[in-house]
Parts: sequence; C-alpha cells; structure tokens
Amino acid sequence: MIRLKKIHDKPSEKDGIRILADRLWPRGLSKEKAQLDIWLKEVAPSDDLRKWFSHDPDKWNGFKERYFNELDQKEAYVNQIIQMAEKNDVTLLYATKDENFNNAVVLNEYIESKIGSGQE
Repeated sequence: MIRLKKIHDKPSEKDGIRILADRLWPRGLSKEKAQLDIWLKEVAPSDDLRKWFSHDPDKWNGFKERYFNELDQKEAYVNQIIQMAEKNDVTLLYATKDENFNNAVVLNEYIESKIGSGQE
C-alpha cells in the first residue's frame, strides 16, 4: 500500500518505508526528525518543471502530463518504489503545504497506473 503524507507530520509505524520524493530538502526540518528511509530526489520533477508549475492549480493538468513524461524516463526509480510497495507499506512524503496539488500525488497516480496495467 502506498500512502501520501506531509513530511512535517509526525511519523507513525503505519508509514512503513518513508520516501521523500522531493528534489529539495524541506526547510526547517532535521534529518533526524524526518525519519526518512530514502530520499529519492531522482524521481522528483525536474527543476524546470517544478519552477514552471510553482504549485499553481491552474497549471495542474499540464504539470501532470509533463511529470508523467518525465517519469517515463525514470523507470528504474519508479520500479524501485513499486517493488518496495509490493512487500511493505510505503509512504511518499512531500514538503508542500498543498496536499492536493503536489508531485507526490502525481507520482502515486503514475505508480498506480503502472501497477494496474501490469507494467513494472
């Protein structure tokens, strides 16, 4: 099972493997407090895409499409998450305050589409 969670929220045992899927380290958070298992910045959106999107809900559909295209080129990292999720609970962590419009939401949707289509 894959869950999504703000990295600033308190870790719990239900989180399973905690993966930060952001390119930048969250401000004001120590690595000890984050209790990460993996910082998988390679699977995060490119700097250009991240800056273009700038968490603007009006750009959401374009962001999703562009990020899906980027994820198509990051198959090894996506498969790494899928393999972990087959054996453990996984929580994709994100730093933004917006829980609906962030890269973890898109990454989770992308992974679900790969699992659902049997393409791993």
